[in-house]
Amino acid sequence: MNYIILAILFILSGFFMKYSDDLFDVNHDRKLSTLLGIICALASAVATLYNTDAAYIFISILIGNLIVLKVDGIHHIVALIVFLVLLLLVGIPNMSLVILLICILGCISDEIGHELIPNMTDNRFLNFFFEYRFVMKIVVLLLAVCGVFDIWIFACFILFELSYVGAGIVFENYN
Repeated sequence: MNYIILAILFILSGFFMKYSDDLFDVNHDRKLSTLLGIICALASAVATLYNTDAAYIFISILIGNLIVLKVDGIHHIVALIVFLVLLLLVGIPNMSLVILLICILGCISDEIGHELIPNMTDNRFLNFFFEYRFVMKIVVLLLAVCGVFDIWIFACFILFELSYVGAGIVFENYN
């Protein structure tokens, strides 16, 4: 498997993560949101099992969202179970707890900032920064620049983020 396939997995994961969440939160469609959540979990798990750098990203997103209580629907719970079962069956990659903690803190910062900053300030930069969750992007970029992650993982993560935003746009236009 190469970085093109890994990029596709990141894109699928980002798109179905957002689309599933919007289907559940806005349309209250539990069945389709759960099905898309499963597709997201499968793509994320395959990327996690294939590439340790991807594992840091996807596991930190999972743990960070659990900590900030964003796993809030049946679609999230089923996706979580599918992701964890695949990792437990195949094996969780060996990872540095320090690097994982750095990524988790980046994710938590993004999620808390995303929820709180718009209510606390009218500062356009801060609102944009947390609306599009730039903390984790900076963390992944810095880890790549420092040689901890491959720079291609940063590119894959940007594709994940773009597909996440794109899914929101597609959802708004077709629902």
